[in-house]
Amino acid sequence: MDYRKCFLKDCQWLQQLHTYGLLSGSFRPEDQVCVLRSYVRQRECLIKSAGSHVQRMQKALIQMNLHLHKVISDITGLTGMAIIRAIVAGERDPEVLAKLKDPRIKSSTTEIAKALTGDYRPEHVFVLKQELTLYQVYQQEIATIDQEIEKCLASFEVKVDDQPPPTKRKRRKKPTGNNPIFDLRQYLYQIAGVDFTLIDGLDALAVQTILSEVGLERERFASVKHFCSRLTVYVQVKKLLEVKSKVPKLAQLSIVRQKLFVWRLFL
Repeated sequence: MDYRKCFLKDCQWLQQLHTYGLLSGSFRPEDQVCVLRSYVRQRECLIKSAGSHVQRMQKALIQMNLHLHKVISDITGLTGMAIIRAIVAGERDPEVLAKLKDPRIKSSTTEIAKALTGDYRPEHVFVLKQELTLYQVYQQEIATIDQEIEKCLASFEVKVDDQPPPTKRKRRKKPTGNNPIFDLRQYLYQIAGVDFTLIDGLDALAVQTILSEVGLERERFASVKHFCSRLTVYVQVKKLLEVKSKVPKLAQLSIVRQKLFVWRLFL
């Protein structure tokens, strides 16, 4: 008998197991959550694509010996985008470009002008222009899908009408560039009935991703082990420490704790 593995034999074996009732159905959240999941996954793809164009913009700047990233922390911020747009528009004077900095930038005008002193080669400026255009296109698409996500979240059943509880944890004064323009934390608190952002290490975007993948019905999971298994995480610390991974053990334990806290808040 030929015991070589093939897809046809696997399908026949799975079909036979299914006829005996030995296979359980795969997990699929309710339809409304599936809609949200599709939007969230598409948004993550757009963010990754936009990030690749940011890297190419930075590469074009470095090839022109413009070390803008050394004087400002984010080249996609107000100062960075203003300087890049001015370079694409034809400005080459470092002093003029340095004056475009936001007052909140810690680097001085002299330091920024020194970082912008380089060789503005036309081919690299052309690449910078194209990458800037593509980055802006992706930002527009992210804003468009954020509107669809807001509509989707507004269609969920509201469990709590109050505002999210205050937290003692210090939050960043400046939100990350990937945050939506609407109050995501408020929507998530209303549809879940629990403010998951109170868990250390979880912001509104992380909570949105988790809820869009596992849904809002805790009863779908028989135990905490099933819940963490769905999130591809080992519950037992002993087994966790045996996993060979590039992620440090302390980071792995932190991930487990976060998802266990999510489970407890569902109770």
